[in-house]
Amino acid sequence: MRNWLEDDTQGVAVNGSMPKWRPVMSGVPQGLVLVSVLFTIFVGDMDSGTGFTLSKFANVTKLCSTADMLEERDGIQRDLDRLERWARANLMKFNKVKCKILHMGQGIPKHIYRLYGEWIESSPEQKDFGVLIDEKIYMTGQCVLTAIHILGCTTRSVASRLNEAILPLYSALVRLHLESCVQLRSPQHRKYMDLLEQVQRRATKMIQGIEHLSYEERLRELGLLNVEKRRFQRDLIAAFQYLKGAYKKAGEGLFTKVFSDRTSGSGLKLREGRFRLDRRKKFFTMREEVALRGCGCPFP
Repeated sequence: MRNWLEDDTQGVAVNGSMPKWRPVMSGVPQGLVLVSVLFTIFVGDMDSGTGFTLSKFANVTKLCSTADMLEERDGIQRDLDRLERWARANLMKFNKVKCKILHMGQGIPKHIYRLYGEWIESSPEQKDFGVLIDEKIYMTGQCVLTAIHILGCTTRSVASRLNEAILPLYSALVRLHLESCVQLRSPQHRKYMDLLEQVQRRATKMIQGIEHLSYEERLRELGLLNVEKRRFQRDLIAAFQYLKGAYKKAGEGLFTKVFSDRTSGSGLKLREGRFRLDRRKKFFTMREEVALRGCGCPFP
């Protein structure tokens, strides 16, 4: 360790002219394992005395807690003050511009907090190591962001714009992000549905020979369904598998079956639950109960 930290010099060449070499008084060469080891040792006592969860990764620090009551809010502020004192004692400073508050949940008190004597700005969404998280824990924005990035990489990496090249790549690399866990995070609002649809709209327009057609005509030409219809199709398949016992442990109690001795129709149907919030109406079980009733699809 001493070999890396002592007798090190550096110089900067400007217009081909190299000035005098000067000793390096602090720091270690970037990319060495020693960098992460020393940094871990340096921030090892940062969470000492904190009352709530403090997550550290590289130069990112997150303080997380439930703050339903005023006492919990004061506890978070005490932890922030403690972190501020730690930074000053170690001749460091948190970048207040990058410090944000993310309130997660519905109907919770949105407390405000201060750092270095100034109020911290609240944000409805925040990127956490490349993952976009919002206050309502919707994953639609992240799925769209990921799909667009992969679609862009595909566009730059593949010279051909023929159907035989673009469609298999889109189906294998991009569409799976648009349909990831749709039973859990199916978008509730039209603006999120349109965001997902725009990704497929852009992908189909990349294909040579059909770019002049409308979106619906391009889908018919390629034999594709729009993203919303594919979500509905996957929901019906998942519901059928649950009711047929494909997921006995995970699906136990997911749907409530109703038996009837009526002669018309099937004797086995699904009971439609009651809900108070519109968000509950969009849950997987509620969507499928309404959909199956509308399609007239009782399961024997």
